[in-house]
Amino acid sequence: MIVGSQKIYSGYRALLHAAKNTVAAEENVKIRRALDLAVAACGDKITLTGEPLILHALSVARIIAGEVGLGLTSIITALLHDSYNKLSLPPKELEKEFGKKVVEILNGFSRITSIDSMQSSYQAENFRKLLLSLADDVRVILIKLVERLEYMRNLDKAPEKERLPLASETYFLYAPLAHRLGFYNIKSEMEDLAVKYLEPEQYNYVDCRLKQTTASRNKLIRDFSIPLKERLEKQGFRFTIKSRTKSIHSIMLKMKKQEVEFEEVFDLFAVRIIIESDSENEKSDCWRAYSIVTDIYQPNTSRLRDWISVPKSNGYESLHTTVVGPRGKWVEVQIRSLRMDDIAEKGLAAHFKYKGIKGEGGLDNWLSKMREILESSEKDDNAFIDQVRSGLYTDEVFVFTPKGDLRQLPAGATVLDFAFDIHTAVGASCVGGKVNGKNVTIRYVLHNGDHVSILRSKNQKPKQDWLSFVVTTKAKTKIKQVLNEEKTKAAAEGKEILMRRLKNWKIVYGDTVIQKLLNSYSLKTAKDLYYLIATEKIELLHIKEVLQKEESNESIIPATAVPEKETKEPIDSQYSDYLIIEDRVEGLDFKLSKCCNPVFGESVFGFVTILDGIKIHRKNCPNAYNMMTRYPYRVVVVRWAKSKNSPVNTSDRV
Repeated sequence: MIVGSQKIYSGYRALLHAAKNTVAAEENVKIRRALDLAVAACGDKITLTGEPLILHALSVARIIAGEVGLGLTSIITALLHDSYNKLSLPPKELEKEFGKKVVEILNGFSRITSIDSMQSSYQAENFRKLLLSLADDVRVILIKLVERLEYMRNLDKAPEKERLPLASETYFLYAPLAHRLGFYNIKSEMEDLAVKYLEPEQYNYVDCRLKQTTASRNKLIRDFSIPLKERLEKQGFRFTIKSRTKSIHSIMLKMKKQEVEFEEVFDLFAVRIIIESDSENEKSDCWRAYSIVTDIYQPNTSRLRDWISVPKSNGYESLHTTVVGPRGKWVEVQIRSLRMDDIAEKGLAAHFKYKGIKGEGGLDNWLSKMREILESSEKDDNAFIDQVRSGLYTDEVFVFTPKGDLRQLPAGATVLDFAFDIHTAVGASCVGGKVNGKNVTIRYVLHNGDHVSILRSKNQKPKQDWLSFVVTTKAKTKIKQVLNEEKTKAAAEGKEILMRRLKNWKIVYGDTVIQKLLNSYSLKTAKDLYYLIATEKIELLHIKEVLQKEESNESIIPATAVPEKETKEPIDSQYSDYLIIEDRVEGLDFKLSKCCNPVFGESVFGFVTILDGIKIHRKNCPNAYNMMTRYPYRVVVVRWAKSKNSPVNTSDRV
């Protein structure tokens, strides 16, 4: 075996140790062969975090084997994922050595590699490719998720200007995807690592407070668990009790959402009861354990979550409740079987397809819904990413058809969403519905367990206001499609009407005439003008007046004239000496942004604008996400620096 350094050898040994539960000893020779190929192809190349490419590949493979629990095929593809296009072996030879599936996964991975370009104009399209690869083999996305996790673990070694865009993309795209596939450990770690760079002050504060309260928290867990263990053992349960502190990101969200301080977050940790039970009795055993917990501790009934009767779409099964523990502290309790815990820890995706599990947990359904988004006619990239992001994070509601079939929709779905989920024609003709036997409007928001039937009319047509309350991608896409077809048809009629009138008025139809009307009515396209004429929202007599009146000074200003630049506001003199901009563009001025009003000492970044030079924003500015993800190449590193007249004694490097 070619081993270039002690680090490679150590990484290889760590990989074999991690894979010992999923790979037979005699198959280790294939891992060695894959590593040989990867070492030769990677050479001296390094990653964006500054580590050798081969060590990165070994780390990804080790995480795939040890933390995700995948087998030989995934380990080999993880080792080769960065060097596939540089291998000395052609695909046919590779297939002979490692199997057809390895080549298929590597091909899928190579299609989505360009997502790392971070160019805004490509991001939505690359993410579209990323999701499309799910339909081929879900291991493509698993390796991509682990690769991103490995980058995030070493992000402090990356160039400073790379950190914010990478952290932002991880938080908004990759963490939700890990969540949706059931990889809660990966999702939580990604979120924590991302907010460490996106909101460093708040992250460090929560991290410090958690460390300070570790001892008291551990004592509370011991006091809480002792009576539970005694009662469960008395009832003959075989079980394990674990505890875990909530992630820093989760605590930060609670503090923001509930507008409370750290001390007021009442469920900082969760206690998990894992029961050893056979498949026939696991559900009843979980409910029996729940009964014991609530006999000892007073539960908050509004916080009971039953994902055993109806599992989440990613296969997650568990009972959750919150009870009052010792010293009046709230404690979240999760109850599940050993099998449920394995799926919750490793993710259902790890058991999907290549282990012969078909359709379990609704992953097939989720993939088909993602394809609806991918194949929709939506052209706006930002709208696409928003659709995907909402689709990844949204919880589900389960309702029944008149025949008793179970339908799964996003939380907040209406009767109209349900109708479009049944069929496009049903949705387009929907005038209302019956929910649990009672008549409701198309706007009615569905709840878990509702029995729904649809009322239709042949005279009904989709309307513009429907878009304001439907939530599913399918409904929105189909409504837009019908409305656009109707608008196109009406615009054609409006054009005919206008051309006839212009002929009567002895006015020659042409681009100049249409541009004058567009300017007069502040419209963007001729189609908009024709549509308003057809729907009689613009009167033809008024059009005649506009065209026949003498041109004023305003009418000869070209429509494309650029307004004068606003007078640049000078930077407040108290800050002008303390801002240092790295990679500064010659000739560009800079000033503080009004949208977030950054002050000295806060974490900030610079954004290159078209008219106003470099604008300085706070890192937690409401507009920061859009700027970092859409235009990462326009973000510049900014820091406050101490000067002889500095009003403070410290500087904060961004």
